[in-house]
Amino acid sequence: MFVVISYDIPDNKRRLKIAKTLQDFGGERVQLSVFECYTTPRNLERLQQRLQRILSEEQDSVRFYTLCETCRGKTLYLGRAKPIDEPGLRII
Repeated sequence: MFVVISYDIPDNKRRLKIAKTLQDFGGERVQLSVFECYTTPRNLERLQQRLQRILSEEQDSVRFYTLCETCRGKTLYLGRAKPIDEPGLRII
């Protein structure tokens, strides 16, 4: 499955932890506060649980957008933007 994850984290330390965690789960940064990730439903659940332990419910915002193949294929890229590569077999 393909997921776009965006976040708004005002605290530098938590923001760095969130970004590192997204990278650990195979996320690729496509903008400063936006990652794209190919993942499985199980790993997405594990990622969400891990992020939940890091973020502040009162201050932070993280959003997950799951895109189907048809929707992903309709993505428009302008400027330097380009699609991320679908990974091969990954074990996390």
